[in-house]
Amino acid sequence: MLIKNIRIVDDTQDFIADVLIEGDKIIKVEKIENIDDETLDFINKPYALLPAFTDLHAHFRDPGFTYKEDLLSGSQAALKGGYTAVNLMPNTKPVCSTLELVRDVENRAAQVGLIHVNQTLSMTKNLEGKELSDLKTLKEGEILFVSDDGKGVADDHLMRDIFKICKEKKITIMSHAEDPRFSATDMRMAENSMTFRDLKLFKEIGGQLHFCHVSTKEAIEAIEDAQKQGHQVSCEVTPHHIFANRRKTGDYKVNPPFRDDKDIEALIAAMQRGAVAAIATDHAPHTAEDKQNGAPGMIGLELAFPLCYTKLVRGNKLSLSQLVALMATNPAAMMQLNKGKIKAGYDADLVIVDLENSYQITVSDFVSKSKNTPFIGETVYGKIIHTIRLGKRFK
Repeated sequence: MLIKNIRIVDDTQDFIADVLIEGDKIIKVEKIENIDDETLDFINKPYALLPAFTDLHAHFRDPGFTYKEDLLSGSQAALKGGYTAVNLMPNTKPVCSTLELVRDVENRAAQVGLIHVNQTLSMTKNLEGKELSDLKTLKEGEILFVSDDGKGVADDHLMRDIFKICKEKKITIMSHAEDPRFSATDMRMAENSMTFRDLKLFKEIGGQLHFCHVSTKEAIEAIEDAQKQGHQVSCEVTPHHIFANRRKTGDYKVNPPFRDDKDIEALIAAMQRGAVAAIATDHAPHTAEDKQNGAPGMIGLELAFPLCYTKLVRGNKLSLSQLVALMATNPAAMMQLNKGKIKAGYDADLVIVDLENSYQITVSDFVSKSKNTPFIGETVYGKIIHTIRLGKRFK
């Protein structure tokens, strides 16, 4: 495949050239003469070629809740949104608390064969916060991430043990920072309290700590302070937490909740300073009935780039290269993937986006089984035109 006359943007470069793909790899990035293979010529088109995105935080609901999403529909939604790799959370049914269940999900995703899927192991058995999952029996390198996503581990002593084990086995802890003592009354305090607790343990024990969906001014400032002190702690923010405040979204329920302008400004400032490693979707599919019954969460894979491009790049908060680093380069590196840059030798995982024409988000846009988002009707820029996975093009 030869892609010609297109703006090429990754975390370090922004120029117009051609890209030659052979098999599943990028071979050349330069001006190239026409060849007999498939040629896509984008001269005079308002398009850009970016590295395909990697999502550190998604829910495909498989096993156990496949009426909301499954490995096929989730993979299709990912491709529609420009993603070719995702890291799935363990709050399935049964919970992914054993290495056997983790491998089952990954193997079935490989059989679907559309995107790369990594399955996260729960830190505690069945997310109950009482006893360890398979953590102690793991060999180094068997698991990249552990998380009790959806819940914070309230027991300080148990969490201390988790930190020690994960440090020894070089596993990254993905912290869902929510102190259950405050969940029913003050979700700001719930996030901040657990963030401070996990940072305290991390500073004492060390290892690898990553905070999921940071949403408050106080939490992001505490994380950045730890970074300034030399601690290798990372974090992610979601597209929806930076796109809209709680006044705009009303009572639409996500967890953590939509926040205030001061929080959004703090998150964006932290991204500008390089304190945020990634933008992750927290893609959380639910049925309409689930949402009516109070289930928190929204879909994100098909909306992430348009929301972020519109708010951050067209809003003059970040450059397109900075956004690519947050959505592609950095998360791909964290997942140890050979993607996230447009250079010879990298996997041909790419996305072609329309940067200039606006469009309105409609329900019919989504290939996810679920349609739960407060952003129906929103006008955005950055429509995904094609996603290329290992040299194969998807519309």
